[in-house]
Amino acid sequence: MVVRLIREVLIEHWDPIGVMSDPDWPRDEYDSYIGGVYRCLAQGESAEAIARHLCFIEETTMGFRPLPEVLLPVALRLKAIDVSLSSEA
Repeated sequence: MVVRLIREVLIEHWDPIGVMSDPDWPRDEYDSYIGGVYRCLAQGESAEAIARHLCFIEETTMGFRPLPEVLLPVALRLKAIDVSLSSEA
């Protein structure tokens, strides 16, 4: 369930390459980033740190020059996901 929730935020609110408006595009486009986001959440990192993590992804894998403050709303949505073990039950 946590993976699905993270995927939804990445697809619906992050989508840095802007492909999710195409219904034929694979919904797993950003799945390779879920693990890193999950680690940030499980370690209790701040929304600012998560925004920096997303910026790092955009910069190193996509060649973009994002600003962390622009990604803060996405990071706040991710922070709202309960990644505690009890939420998996």
